[in-house]
Amino acid sequence: MPSPAPRPAVLLLNFGEPGTPDPGAVTRFLERIFLANARLEPDIDPAAARERSRELARRRTPGLLEAYKRIGGSPLDRQAAAQADALQQALDARGRPMDSAVGMQFTDPSIEEALAGLRGRGAASIVAVPVYPLCGPSTSVAALAEVDGALDRLGWRPEVRRVTGWHRHPGYVGLRAAAIRRTAADAGWSLNDPALCLVFSAHGTPLRYVEEGSRYVDYVEEWCETLARALGVAAWTLGYQNHSNRGIAWTQPGIEAALQSLSGVSKVLVDPISFMHEQSETLMELDVELAAEAAALGLEFERVGVPHDDRAFAEVLADLTLAALGAEVPGLPRRTSCHCRPGADLCFNGAPADGLPRAGSTM
Repeated sequence: MPSPAPRPAVLLLNFGEPGTPDPGAVTRFLERIFLANARLEPDIDPAAARERSRELARRRTPGLLEAYKRIGGSPLDRQAAAQADALQQALDARGRPMDSAVGMQFTDPSIEEALAGLRGRGAASIVAVPVYPLCGPSTSVAALAEVDGALDRLGWRPEVRRVTGWHRHPGYVGLRAAAIRRTAADAGWSLNDPALCLVFSAHGTPLRYVEEGSRYVDYVEEWCETLARALGVAAWTLGYQNHSNRGIAWTQPGIEAALQSLSGVSKVLVDPISFMHEQSETLMELDVELAAEAAALGLEFERVGVPHDDRAFAEVLADLTLAALGAEVPGLPRRTSCHCRPGADLCFNGAPADGLPRAGSTM
């Protein structure tokens, strides 16, 4: 029998997090993160940057290790793998079967390992989809740069279609709004109760990246406004989960300060808008630490679970994959030129550009 024709594959790009509270794994994870962001401390040579990354990792490991012990290790990598399987099923159901894989920026399987696996399975081309709808320099942009670097190291030259910012996908708006409504309903709360405040919690970013031109903060604020409008909520607040390990300036207000600034409310419903899976930032920083802060302030606390296993999420990822390949996908926003990573094949976050078709039209 003839061998099957080569077909595209989709690579979901993710952050990664240690699945067990293993000291060595936690330290290696942190070293990779600190080294990847070494330019936050300018005028440092590569050897000094590596030593600085090791120093920062040694300092941060004990606290993060305790967090992983408390939550039983991070479920992020397991949930990401299940999400890739769900995406593959969604593509099969649309008559567009293709292999899927997950490549992690800071844990295994690395982006390079995932690409090597796809090459071994005969992939003819790659659609690279960062699972970060709110595009940022250390997430979407860095992950796509690592795809290019990994392909160079592998000596492989497949066609690559790159997706960048996609928080304006209407299906994504819908599934995140639905998760908020479910959580409020399960708690017996009304989103229109004047005693309730909807609190959006976003992963912070160093102000240096913003000063260099990152639009992440703009995207975060736009997303909060979009979700609030979809929910019919007039009053909401935003706080950032910051990790100031280097002693540099980060986005403000911090999430604790955002809670402390509230007045006239007795309930807070917290939605972790930057997170696509459950991880230490949700299970520890929000469910344990922020919940304790809310209790100390006399506030009832509920946190929206990340809808990583919602079938609608897999359908959103399928839309992005197929649109990047040039398939007609009804209902998507107009494609834009990408501010964050020029030359991206699919982006909804940038300014409209003359001559660009709607997403999903033939390229």
